[in-house]
Formats: sequence, C-alpha cells, structure tokens
Amino acid sequence: MDPLLDLLQDMHLTGGVFLDAEFTSPWCVTSSVGPEDCSAYLPRPAHVIAYHYVTEGRCVLEVDGHRATEVRAGDIVLLPRNDRHRLSSGQNVRAVSASDLIEPAADGGLARIVHGGGGERMLCGFLGTKMPNPPIATVLPPALTVTVTQGATGAWIESSFRFASQELVAGRSGSPLVLAKLAELLFIEAVRQHVVSLPRAHRGWLAGLRDPIVGHALMLLHGQKAHRWTVPELARESGASRSAFADRFTNLMGEAPMHYLARQRLRLAAERLRECQESIANVALGVGYESEAAFSRAFKREFGKSPAAWRRV
Repeated sequence: MDPLLDLLQDMHLTGGVFLDAEFTSPWCVTSSVGPEDCSAYLPRPAHVIAYHYVTEGRCVLEVDGHRATEVRAGDIVLLPRNDRHRLSSGQNVRAVSASDLIEPAADGGLARIVHGGGGERMLCGFLGTKMPNPPIATVLPPALTVTVTQGATGAWIESSFRFASQELVAGRSGSPLVLAKLAELLFIEAVRQHVVSLPRAHRGWLAGLRDPIVGHALMLLHGQKAHRWTVPELARESGASRSAFADRFTNLMGEAPMHYLARQRLRLAAERLRECQESIANVALGVGYESEAAFSRAFKREFGKSPAAWRRV
C-alpha cells in the first residue's frame, strides 16, 4: 500500500464551495475559513483545508511570514493548515476583511463578494476532516499551488472545474459535490507533486516516503497497522540490519519506528471510536493493544481525552 495515499484516505476528506468572489484592482482582503463556514455542507470538521480557484485574472497570495505568491487564472491554491492569509491585486494595498464583504447566499446559491466592478474572479472552498491536527498538514508548506491547465491530465481537470463552476454559479444541483471531489483529488495530486519536488537532502516524514528502505517500512506499517510489528521484523522485511534500519528511520522521520507506529494506531483508533459502536476494549485490540488500560493511557496522552470522552464529542 502507498503510505501517502493511505494517510490521505485516512483523513476521509469532504468538502464544498461556499463563496463566489469578484474583485477589481486595486483590492486586498484578509481571509481564513472557519469551521462555521462549512456548517451548511458537512458536520463541523476538526480540521479545515482552504482552497481558492482563480477563474479570471490573477492575484497575490500572502501567508504571514512567507514569501508572496502570484496565482493566475487556472491555478488552485490550497492552504493545508488553513493559515490566515491575504489575497490582493498587488502588495501595499490596504486590506479589508473578506467576512465584512460577504453577501449571504440566496435561493440555495453561493454567498458572494463583489468588490469593485470585475476583473479578478475566484471560487473559494474547503476540504474538511474529522482528524484533528492531521500529520500531513504539519509537514506541508503553508500553501500549495496546482496549475490545472498543465500536465497530461490538465485539460480535463480544467474543463471539469470550469464546467462545474459555471453550473454552480447558475444554481445547478450537483455541481458543489463535483467541485468538492475535484478539490480532494487535486489536494492529493498537489501533495504528490510536492513530495517529488523535495531535494534529496530533505529530512522529515515526506522524505521518508521517498527512501527505498524507510518507504517500504511505512508501506508495511500503514498496510497492517494492527500487526504487532517489531524493529527486527521491519528491518528484515525492508532489507536492512536492525541497527541500520532503526538509525535510518529515526534520522529521516524524526522519531523511532515504534513511536511512529503507536501514533498511527491511535489515530486509527480515534477514527473507529467516532464512526462505529465497538466497545473500547475491541477497538484497543483491533489496533494492536493487549489491554484496554494501556490503550486508554496512551490515547489520553496523544489526544488529551479518554477514549470514552473522545467518542462523546
């Protein structure tokens, strides 16, 4: 199993589109998508990934503490950590809050911003997950840009987005679901492109996915989370000695193999507690713990709540 795809699938991303925005230069807005913006489309998510699809013109994206990025028509910019950000026609323009400009949706359509007479246009949406602080969000840059007009699949991606966008603005049913699914696929593609682009000397979780030994171990760990893996077994399956494997894994991933596996098991348990009615003891056993007490202690250390309290939230 591909550990990156496995992790992204574990997030169970859902999403929607909530805003059609039209601007005229000069303009600048500050924005941050809150869980309350998602309430019309899905239950309140634990984590939000915002995205903006520029359909006409261009804009400048600024995330605090990071270099400004130009985003052009046909680009989709995704914000994995949903950092507060600025969108503008150029730098040094006084910002206003996007929330102060929003006109509420009418007749089941999109909420709108019309700031000036036109020139730049974008659709704003989100991807939500029930997973709190998903690990992929912590290791990605604050913004990922995907140009849907490029690449072998660019033509159908762009045409699909444009068609669904036009249908959405026209109030056609079904188009929000199409755009949400496209945004999910594009997020996965953006993450894959980012992993491929990393320099060889890069360290961290994403670098581990590319390493032939550590990457194989991650595939095993994600493919069989409930298996009682040991370091010697993982080393043998990955074609390395025990000490060489442990050192390589820890150096690239920043934590020992068993610590990593323990956290993945707990994330799987958190998902199962929310989505099924199994007893806590069965959930603990299913993710590799031999006793409910040990599982409950580890779960509370990781999430700050007992398994029972987590299930009630």
